[in-house]
Amino acid sequence: MRFVCEALDSRIVLMAKKLKTLRCPTCRTIVLAGSEDFPFCSDRCRVIDLGKWASGGYVISSPIHDPELLDELEGLRDRGRPSGSGDHD
Repeated sequence: MRFVCEALDSRIVLMAKKLKTLRCPTCRTIVLAGSEDFPFCSDRCRVIDLGKWASGGYVISSPIHDPELLDELEGLRDRGRPSGSGDHD
């Protein structure tokens, strides 16, 4: 009987290793890789995360050092302003 229990324990450990899991970035619930909403646990958590990105809750922390990219980003920002706003040189 002991041999059977050890064999079952080994199979359970192998199965657990094969299952890829992650914690939902919003609520920290464990989510399986095959889940429909992976890496989130639900559509609700996915929408909450999207809202944080849209509202500026998440930011890229490292500065941009590429001068061409900086010029392009400034051009995009300036295009969004009404003409004659006076904010830029």
